[in-house]
Amino acid sequence: MQHCKEKRPSSENPSLRSLALAFGRDVRLRRIFLLGLASGFPWLLIGSAMTAWLKDEGLTRSAITLFGAVFVVYTVNFLWAPLVDHVRLPGLHRLGHRRSWIVLCQAMMIGLTVLLAVSGPALSLWLTAALALGIAISSATQDLAIDAYRITIIGEDEPELIGHGAAMATCGWWTGNLLPGTVAFWLVAPLGWPLVYLLLTGVIAAIMALVVFLFREPATTARSSTWKGASWREWLERTYIDAVAEFFRRNGVALAFGLLAFIFLFKVGEAFLGRTVILFYKEVGFSDADIGTYSKGLGWFVIVPCSIAAGIFAGRFGVVRGLLFAGVAMAATNLLFSWIAVAGPDTRLFSLAVIADGITSAFSTVAFVTFISYYTSRLHTAAQYGALASLGNSSRTLLAASSGMVVDGLGGDWALFFVLTAVMVLPSLAVLVWIARRVAVKVPSGSG
Repeated sequence: MQHCKEKRPSSENPSLRSLALAFGRDVRLRRIFLLGLASGFPWLLIGSAMTAWLKDEGLTRSAITLFGAVFVVYTVNFLWAPLVDHVRLPGLHRLGHRRSWIVLCQAMMIGLTVLLAVSGPALSLWLTAALALGIAISSATQDLAIDAYRITIIGEDEPELIGHGAAMATCGWWTGNLLPGTVAFWLVAPLGWPLVYLLLTGVIAAIMALVVFLFREPATTARSSTWKGASWREWLERTYIDAVAEFFRRNGVALAFGLLAFIFLFKVGEAFLGRTVILFYKEVGFSDADIGTYSKGLGWFVIVPCSIAAGIFAGRFGVVRGLLFAGVAMAATNLLFSWIAVAGPDTRLFSLAVIADGITSAFSTVAFVTFISYYTSRLHTAAQYGALASLGNSSRTLLAASSGMVVDGLGGDWALFFVLTAVMVLPSLAVLVWIARRVAVKVPSGSG
């Protein structure tokens, strides 16, 4: 195992020109972008669009945010991550190990979304919840395969591309979440949510076609044949247990627990804001068209270039500095939403908040993805990355599901609520400072 100190500015570090050249020259980065789009799109289906649909159906804040508990599967998807690493899918495996899992998950999402559009919460809230849960399971499993694809498609002798890959994945994720979301919120008034959801299935179908016909399998993939003839006990030891043991052995117990604490805490404040923000916009007085134009459309134009800038920043100044900057900026940005709560539906202030939130979201996501990627072994790629990403998602699922209750408990005081979300960022920054002081950013080589 090799470690290195945090990167300093040098001529070898990424620049805007090098990233642009890499994106134009290296088809792998374009594929990572498209897979990022596939990863972000389901969060629109069962996230902001579903929140608005349920609000239009008259559900309460608490009920709507509790409905978001379907996202808990993103917290526990590490439980079946070794299956994605090692199980061969009959029939589909001719596409390649990673691509076969991606295509299976996307086909399931298409079918479930069509059923959701045909039924909808007006027919049965329980059926809607079950279909949303199915989409979440398919999406969370797809994420495991996509993250493993992204990490293994970049060679171990290409560390400079890790930041580029994280930037492209982030750009793709927000593109998949925001651009279709812009169109969806524009069309909901004339078409209604059921027809909008039917149209949205075309996005998944288009991505699936690209994966099938244009993508290539990474040269380094999991081999299911390794486990043939093994007992269940041996299989569990070689997948789940070995993946956990390798992580602690490579990093040491103290650092490993510090990393886990930071990953869990970093997104807590953003999670509480993100789960309730659509409700907030509608209660303050913004229309669906306003939400589509500013939150989705303007947000995309901010987040994508800032994600590229964040990848360059992390390469030049180190991922820990990027995380510290993003954490402080997240806390400050959340206070802008408190200002909106006091001022009312001012579109100029809305624009300012969206721009600030887009900048901080881009920097935090790119730095966070890069940070986790550095600490992921290539031997247990899906299992380790899935577990670490699940831990980071847990704040967006387990904790954020109660955010509507918190607002209700505050008597609908949105201004105070957003102040609290700003304070929630601070504990993670304290842990990050401890990590930086302990190891000067110890970064595994990735060989595991």
